[in-house]
Amino acid sequence: MHYISTRGTLADQSFSQILLGGLAPDGGLYLPAEYPQVTPAELDTWRTLSYADLAYEILKKFATDIPDADLHALAHKTYTAEVYRNVRSGEDASRITPLRLVEENGGTKLMLQALSNGPTLAFKDMAMQLLGNLFEYALACQHAELNIFGATSGDTGSAAEYAMRGKKGIRVFMLSPHKKMSAFQTAQMFSLQDPNIFNLAVDGVFDDCQDMVKAVSNDLEFKKKHKIGTVNSINWARVVAQVIYYFRGYLSATTSNEQKVSFTVPSGNFGNICAGHIARMMGLPIDKLVVATNENDVLDEFFRTGIYRVRKSAETYHTTSPSMDISKASNFERFVYDLVGRDGARVRALFAKVETQGGFDLSGKPGSDGDEFAKVPQFGFVSGKSTHADRVATIRDLYQKHDLMIDTHTADGVKVAREHLTPGVTMIVLETALPAKFNETIREALGRDAERPAGFENIEDLPQRFEVMSTDIDKMKAFIAAHTGL
Repeated sequence: MHYISTRGTLADQSFSQILLGGLAPDGGLYLPAEYPQVTPAELDTWRTLSYADLAYEILKKFATDIPDADLHALAHKTYTAEVYRNVRSGEDASRITPLRLVEENGGTKLMLQALSNGPTLAFKDMAMQLLGNLFEYALACQHAELNIFGATSGDTGSAAEYAMRGKKGIRVFMLSPHKKMSAFQTAQMFSLQDPNIFNLAVDGVFDDCQDMVKAVSNDLEFKKKHKIGTVNSINWARVVAQVIYYFRGYLSATTSNEQKVSFTVPSGNFGNICAGHIARMMGLPIDKLVVATNENDVLDEFFRTGIYRVRKSAETYHTTSPSMDISKASNFERFVYDLVGRDGARVRALFAKVETQGGFDLSGKPGSDGDEFAKVPQFGFVSGKSTHADRVATIRDLYQKHDLMIDTHTADGVKVAREHLTPGVTMIVLETALPAKFNETIREALGRDAERPAGFENIEDLPQRFEVMSTDIDKMKAFIAAHTGL
């Protein structure tokens, strides 16, 4: 398996060669030269596997340069009931991502896939725990160090820090938008006192943080000198780890490969649903991939109109599903690459236009940049939008009808999923976090606090350690340089 850049100017690379990096040197994102295919016979065999064994089977299709025994050990070290222990009442921890039937109407099921049983109570743990173990393995093989530079709108940061804390040879520099995460999310990150963790609160929005990560990644000399890597979803290994739970969800919801399912995914940066796109391209029988946005509806606009229009910082709303307060979806480029026929030069031109003119238009209308929007249905994508009033109403509705408490982002997913049900096709909504992480809105919707797993009872009261930074790239580089010892 070899990897190429979405912008078409990079020689083939192996999985291990791209593992510790983020952007390709030409500014593009890594993708396999060809997607590995999964046969019906393999799906049948995989139905009875544990999550760790399923992870191994999928990973070895992508990480062909890592010895099988090592890959098997990494999968089994990562996906254990001890790591993913924050299960809801009645769920089986050994399943890692158990399904829960929410409602059924005339044979059409709406289900929730629990992805938030890990140490930071968010779906990001599903990939980040694996990434931490992969990084440690690769660094040990190379006798090397790594300085992770990432950005978070809420959950990526804590998942990365909990996965990397205490890892030999790894430091984490994590940017987050100052005062724009929930109190729980903020405390979960800033209360960490590990000397290899650096929390940097940026005066701006998430997109400003993400732009800074890309700017540093594009400075190839600085990146090489200071051994910079990334854990954001631009990192290919993180996307691969997310592919696994689409297979698990499908196999758990069906009894035959003749059946199809749909997935609804709360989405801001397009990383989570991009993994679903890859699973579908591998041959997983997925009907629809439903993109659920909040008020920051850049992706919904594209999947309705073919126009990708990035919003400026001042136009980005601060909402009650803050992890989706994103107006420039960094993983979207991977899908666009497939949409335009894997034409790297075309992708390079389109995303150059994003930087200079704020977007592009593939609607096919006079004056547009192309007509590929007409091909979107071939990839199964549809979309919808949810507002604060929608998510509060959905949280209340599920609690009253089903005694089920969900977080704000998952509520956005359920609201949009209900709009895209197909008779006879199971719809799986990917859970994004436990409701305790967004207690302010839970109280508004239900008049009570969300339950907290053991160990998180008073997290907001813990001492916090962080630095407030501007969006000045040079000052950020100086901070990194001063704390890497390189």
